[in-house]
Amino acid sequence: MVSIATLGSHSALDVSEGAKEEGYKSIVVCQKGREKTYARYYKTRKRADGNEVGVIDEIILVDKFKDMVAKENQKKLLDQNAVFVPNRSFAVYVGYDAIEKDFKVPVFGNKYLLRAEERDAEKNQYYLMEKAGIRYPQEIKSPQKIDRLCIVKVSEAKRTYERAFFLASNYDEYLEKSREMLAEGKITQEALKKAKIEEYIIGAYFNLNFFYSPLNEELELLGVDMRRQTNLDGFLRIPADQQLEVLKYADPTTIEVGHVACTLRESLLEQAFEIGEKFVEAVQKNYKNGLIGPFALQGAFEENNGEKFVCFDVSLRMPGSPGTRFTPYSSYLFRKSVSFGRRIAMEVKQAEKENRLDLVVT
Repeated sequence: MVSIATLGSHSALDVSEGAKEEGYKSIVVCQKGREKTYARYYKTRKRADGNEVGVIDEIILVDKFKDMVAKENQKKLLDQNAVFVPNRSFAVYVGYDAIEKDFKVPVFGNKYLLRAEERDAEKNQYYLMEKAGIRYPQEIKSPQKIDRLCIVKVSEAKRTYERAFFLASNYDEYLEKSREMLAEGKITQEALKKAKIEEYIIGAYFNLNFFYSPLNEELELLGVDMRRQTNLDGFLRIPADQQLEVLKYADPTTIEVGHVACTLRESLLEQAFEIGEKFVEAVQKNYKNGLIGPFALQGAFEENNGEKFVCFDVSLRMPGSPGTRFTPYSSYLFRKSVSFGRRIAMEVKQAEKENRLDLVVT
């Protein structure tokens, strides 16, 4: 029997709880200084009343997350027959090259697809959405061609894996706002040159969180959520005239700090499934091993487009929102609430039973 492992960040608790629910040992690789959540607060343990609490059976402590590819750390996982569940932190801290070439532990899902989240990858998310026929914001090729309200997506100076955003409706506004951010050290000139400029979509924002099962050859919508971001949420909670006053002292930022579970109007579900199925088909045709397990399409339903979904971003691994289990969609399918962590463990269990583990790992 396998064990289920992940990296101690992003969605490790969700993965570990799901593993435990399906009877698997849970292992979390933690970085020193960031381990307390997993090594103490949610560690599996017996309390004085005799009841077992917690969901983390074992931690593997490393100096830096990237050290998990060291042979001695991989051996600890391989010795326990671990299946490793990737998340965004795994991609960011370990890196695509190391994941693809050096990490020998079986990864749940298609580890070669993780790179497609990056907008400068060869067959990236835009390529896949184009192949799938999914509407996404029109790209503006250069700042001089900005002729409508646009969002400029730039990598942050300090946290290059996060994006800084600013809005501009013409070239003069682009110059003014980019100069401000450069002067404040929020972005770099190099990052600005690589920035993506897209038309700004006004609509109702949703993350559609899917799971594709190669074993059952079915697409599942497990939950819907939206993001909580700082300090943008604070701006939005004050009246417009006061927002203008606050803007004199602080700029809005979009650092993700949480999620809110939400639901779709039922008549929109067919559209959600259709675009999800198109995306799966596009991946199957363009990537060896295809799409396995969780992915999310993040965007908005645009009113002046006949309530059609416009996709801003694609996540090609474990989603960061554990609250999806509290939306009703997994219950509609499984007749019980199923988290993404548990759904992964269920797929692993089925694969083990049917001797088809090779279909769900790379």
